[in-house]
Amino acid sequence: MSRGASSPPDVAVPEGAAAPACSPWRHPEARYALRLPGGEVAHYALRRSSRRSIGLVVDAQGLRVAAPRAATLAQVEQALQAKAAWILRHLAAQQVQQERRREAQPPAWGAQALLPFLGAPLRLQAGAAAWRLDAADALLHVPLAEAATSAQWAAALRGWLQARALEVFRERCALHAPLMGVRPARLALSAARTRWGSASAAGVIRLNWRLVHLAPALIDYVVVHELAHLREMNHSAAFWAHVRAVLPDFASRRAVLRASVLPALD
Repeated sequence: MSRGASSPPDVAVPEGAAAPACSPWRHPEARYALRLPGGEVAHYALRRSSRRSIGLVVDAQGLRVAAPRAATLAQVEQALQAKAAWILRHLAAQQVQQERRREAQPPAWGAQALLPFLGAPLRLQAGAAAWRLDAADALLHVPLAEAATSAQWAAALRGWLQARALEVFRERCALHAPLMGVRPARLALSAARTRWGSASAAGVIRLNWRLVHLAPALIDYVVVHELAHLREMNHSAAFWAHVRAVLPDFASRRAVLRASVLPALD
């Protein structure tokens, strides 16, 4: 939104003050708020540490600011104003993503819902004696009564997906790790809200189980990304060279991944 002649001045807004209707986000840990160009109010979380500079992160929760312990609130607000266009652009993108998530969520989990699995929707069939995937017909037989509650369906589907996720991730790691000259010490599932994966210096790879909703090409990007961290624990040019050597089209895969919207089974 561009700033007009009648826009209010850029001033700090005390936490608890009423935010204008156009305010796109309030971080759940927000204790501070700042009016940005155009009148939008960013309610942000502020965390202090021994870091040397002020850093900003916009994710599904909103705006989070990390600042040195010695930084004054005025300095933090100055940094926010300097990055106002970036903040507003990313908050708006998150708002669009949130709306897409709402649209992707079925009214209720049950036999009428579609379950994304490896990039394609599965129809659900209740009343099975055991779990059975009929890949040819894109049909998942579920050992639940059709009258089971939405919460019961969600819990059952979540368990099934997590088990399949571990199988798929182990298969993809076994494929790519030798090509990259690495050997993970352990592979585990993650349920992080804002990260697809992580790698530790001890060689532990954690992959978000929700990736199993997505196409194998996108899963491979995250797998290769985390395996590359076993060579470079950073995002340097050397790190991206390891990724590119295995996936020359990693940038396009990453773009699709960032735009992906998944249903909630929590």
